[in-house]
Amino acid sequence: MALAGFNNQNHVQHLGITEPISLAGPTEYDVMKTRELEKFLADAGLYESHEESIAREEVLGRLDQLVKIWVKSISRAKGLNEQLVHEANAKIFTFGSYRLGVHGPGADIDTLCVGPRHAGRDDDFFGELQRMLSEIPEVTELHPIPDAHVPVLGFKFKGVSIDLLYARLSLWVIPDDLDISQDSILQNTDDATVRSLNGCRVTDQILRLVPNIQSFRTTLRCMRFWAKRRGVYSNVAGFLGGINWALLVARICQLYPNALPNMLVARFFRVYTQWRWPNPVMLCANEERSLGLQIWDPRRNPKDRFHLMPIITPAYPCMNSSYNVSSSTLRIMTEEFQRGYDICEVMEADRTDWDKLFEPYPFFESYKNYLQIDICAVNDDDLRNWKGWVESRLRQLTLKIERHTFNMLQCHPHPGGFSDKTRPFHCSYFMGLQRKQGAPANEGEQYDIRMTVDEFKQSVANYTMWKPGMEIRVTHVRRRNIPNFVFPGGVRPRPVRLPGERRRVASEEQIPGKVCENMVCGDMSDGSRKRMLEDGDDVTDVRSVKSCSKDVSNIDTNESGDTWSEISKSSVNEGSERITNLPTLSSWNDGAANKSLNPMELSSAMNGATSSRAGEKQEIGNMIPGLHQPVAELEELEGGFQYEDQANILGKVVSRGCGQSTENGAEVVTVMTSNGACVNPHFPFNGSLEELEATDELSVPSSTGLSSMSAVQRKPVIRLNLTSMAKATGTSN
Repeated sequence: MALAGFNNQNHVQHLGITEPISLAGPTEYDVMKTRELEKFLADAGLYESHEESIAREEVLGRLDQLVKIWVKSISRAKGLNEQLVHEANAKIFTFGSYRLGVHGPGADIDTLCVGPRHAGRDDDFFGELQRMLSEIPEVTELHPIPDAHVPVLGFKFKGVSIDLLYARLSLWVIPDDLDISQDSILQNTDDATVRSLNGCRVTDQILRLVPNIQSFRTTLRCMRFWAKRRGVYSNVAGFLGGINWALLVARICQLYPNALPNMLVARFFRVYTQWRWPNPVMLCANEERSLGLQIWDPRRNPKDRFHLMPIITPAYPCMNSSYNVSSSTLRIMTEEFQRGYDICEVMEADRTDWDKLFEPYPFFESYKNYLQIDICAVNDDDLRNWKGWVESRLRQLTLKIERHTFNMLQCHPHPGGFSDKTRPFHCSYFMGLQRKQGAPANEGEQYDIRMTVDEFKQSVANYTMWKPGMEIRVTHVRRRNIPNFVFPGGVRPRPVRLPGERRRVASEEQIPGKVCENMVCGDMSDGSRKRMLEDGDDVTDVRSVKSCSKDVSNIDTNESGDTWSEISKSSVNEGSERITNLPTLSSWNDGAANKSLNPMELSSAMNGATSSRAGEKQEIGNMIPGLHQPVAELEELEGGFQYEDQANILGKVVSRGCGQSTENGAEVVTVMTSNGACVNPHFPFNGSLEELEATDELSVPSSTGLSSMSAVQRKPVIRLNLTSMAKATGTSN
């Protein structure tokens, strides 16, 4: 498979903007490990069967015939002469994972329809072609998104998922031998066409710029699988998508042109652990062309200076494909690069295998506090449209929380949603919360994110295709109350004991309204008693909510009388161990979490590094161009300047309602929320979830077509105390 093509290895053509780091070829050990990797990927089911491959080709052939019939039909309807109708043509191109040859079973096929100048996007592509598709029995789940940054028509054709884009060229006739790699086809086209063409042009350019396509494909298939297992594969969530991973892998292939996939995977982690972001990853030099289209250039475009992890597309006009990355998602990916590097070091010492690298990230065991975003609709079509819109806005919630708390409260979005089989037309998304690593925990300091969440919900409510029944709620949920449907098979795994965590028994009586040592006591209906915490539980006793409800009158409110909800700087990053006394190659990594590895093994493996590796490290550092450093994260939040007053509030220590204490050095901080039942029958109230705002669910101006939910009787404001485990147990972060 990937073991061929290494004759005359030292005469490989130079590709990329720098010289290769190493021209070394594979050893017998590398050949063996690459075969093991290929077998691992095959056993993981990452290759489609021959029958499925044939089925995809048949679907693409049918689709190509359909668009040719479509363009002739609209040509005749628009009164073109018979010669132009006869010559009218449209072509189908593929791009993405299918074109790169790294798609797996059931994967979408990214396709592009190229049409002539008289075939418009709105009336013809999203009009007549959509109508023709809807009349074909084999076409299901037709889902148009005309308002997207890159307009797309999604559907399934005989069970094969298709994402169809449209490019309207300035030509009257589309030739059968059209070469879309030529810059001239971009002339006199609109922005949506340029972006749609860019997918195909970038994919083809990547295949031209890698020295060995088979090694590139195997390595990319491996890295895509790794990214999905580790929860960092999602462009819409602020991580990296398919094209981003392809560009990162292609750059490694340029730097090590004679390496096998086994070597390329290890070098991938080695290089990107040392990479000094936001210096860009580029496969070729950016070039100005005669068309004058804007290219990514932080020296000339101020907006480009704020990109945190620029990965630049190689086709003109070159763009940053990873502008969605935020400070939190960059931190998470950097830590995962470090973990991959550490594991590859142990693998080179023959002390572990490929399974260790691909262990799934324990998302629901890694944090103590989460945001849960629930959405629902009244049928499958509405839910599909609603999900697409909400998913496109979730990244904004991460950016808003980071910005409004000055990056002190960090978010870890889970890429993808979860469905509860007991609730029809329902989907849930989750986001882990933690205080910024290394930041001092100030006693009683709190962050108010009520307005942040409300702003997010208002932006979601601006959906132009909203229909009755499309609803959203944002709630706070603790780790122990995560719903079972998010776990495989609906079975919650055994709690994992976290570092510094141990069973504790309260030694004082539960006195109503009093804060006991390491525990907040409430008004117990069953009298005074002691409570033993299970492994993984918070120190807090949530039964204290009864006493808190008595103190509602002490809570400050805003002008409308709504209760402020506050989420504090709690120590919630307690689901992972730190590897100590190990050298780090990344300035972004501050002792990244990794609870799967033995520190002694890692230290031994890394201490055995050769002087040639030190020289390679220097070579990596020298090849990274220092173009710029961002002043601050790009302001991509609509209406952000309206909330300057809120930003001023965030920097202050707030203390509202249900008094708090910090006895025995334990940090006791507060989240105050209010609950309202959801009127939608698909939204049964979950008593373990606490609303983050006091306003009605999804209350929006009538101009959007959305009616406010019915007013319901509210529960008392609930005070949840989140105690720092590290401080409560006397350990340090």
